[in-house]
Amino acid sequence: MKILISILMTITFIFASDATIEVIKKIDSLPSIAVEDGSTHKDETLKMKFFKSLVADLNVISLFNVDRRKFNNDFDTNEVDVENKNINYVLKYNLSENNGPGFSVEMKIIKNNEVILRKNYKISNHKKYMFVAHTIAYEVNNFMGGPSIEWIKRKVIFSRVVAPLKSEIVIADYTLSYQHVVVKGGFNLFPKWSSQKQNGFYYTSLNETKPTLKHVDTRSAKITSLISSEGMMTCSDVNANGTKLLLTMAPKGQPDIYLYDVKTKKVKRVTKYKGIDVSGQFMGNDRIVFVSNRLGYPNIFSKGLYTNDIEQMVYYGKSNASCTANGEYIVYKARESSNAFSRNTFNLHIISTKTDFIRRLTASGVNEFPRFSNDGDAVIFIKNYKNQSSIGIIRLNHNKNYLFPLKYGKVQAMDW
Repeated sequence: MKILISILMTITFIFASDATIEVIKKIDSLPSIAVEDGSTHKDETLKMKFFKSLVADLNVISLFNVDRRKFNNDFDTNEVDVENKNINYVLKYNLSENNGPGFSVEMKIIKNNEVILRKNYKISNHKKYMFVAHTIAYEVNNFMGGPSIEWIKRKVIFSRVVAPLKSEIVIADYTLSYQHVVVKGGFNLFPKWSSQKQNGFYYTSLNETKPTLKHVDTRSAKITSLISSEGMMTCSDVNANGTKLLLTMAPKGQPDIYLYDVKTKKVKRVTKYKGIDVSGQFMGNDRIVFVSNRLGYPNIFSKGLYTNDIEQMVYYGKSNASCTANGEYIVYKARESSNAFSRNTFNLHIISTKTDFIRRLTASGVNEFPRFSNDGDAVIFIKNYKNQSSIGIIRLNHNKNYLFPLKYGKVQAMDW
């Protein structure tokens, strides 16, 4: 029974400048930007998809009031459309065909009829057009002096449940416009990138006699079984250089957090509580945060990796779970209602370990499995609301949320 409860807890818990400052940027004070398409490519569908992706990315970086109308204009001239004469910035691009597969993109930003930024891109796969749009937004953000948004170019990996005891592991861009199924068949959950380079990932296979942690090398497609455990086995976090893993295992019926050394394959038990300790997250090199029921209900605690000191991190709410950490900040999921006859609301909150400030990040539905971006600028999370499963992005310093719905299935867990 304890193992069953801990598995449910794990699935439920998981299912920059000061991030707690008030937003000071107002929408009316942002400069305006318009996008003009000067493409010579013949594929009208591709051109429209690229335009929509680029406009969406410019909106997400939160530096402009973005004009969503589509303008067509000759790329080679620096003259802008007459309707854009009073726009602060105009981004022009030319999507053109290559001699071989794929396409090329030329991009320039015009201000007062002068080119202030110019970039060229090539891509060999039409299906990955959105990654060019993401890269353009990244370049524009850097040029304008915005905070780091390295995350916009990264790939998201997630597991989605498509039928009872059947799932798929998918690699996608953050908007879910691009999706590539990399593991299918059986019940495979909790994917986690194995390095910052995103050239491999871990996942839990429930298709063997014991839950088994496996590793996939995305370059060679080689799958390696690493470690199994009775009861449960999940990789909840990987350290910055990819050498250590935090695992939740229950080899003797008691779920605890373990430290796994990738090189030596040695396992060290980190928590030793008679109840439930799950979902460990690295908080620097020698400390972790995790979820435990040691107060009689799920809550967030921290512990030294090599010491026995335990500290309660959250004092608000009676059901707090599914956490992520970056520097001094922790984002966690909290139950906001307790209704036996209807669905409850679970929202994400952010706290600073150095202050008593708490900020709510979401407002409705079931919001879970938060993950900080590496630079701490954003949080990605899963939102389930009105039978729709989505991946969301929270821009912490801009106080903006963006949702990208899944076309089918339900997101179980993810990483970026």
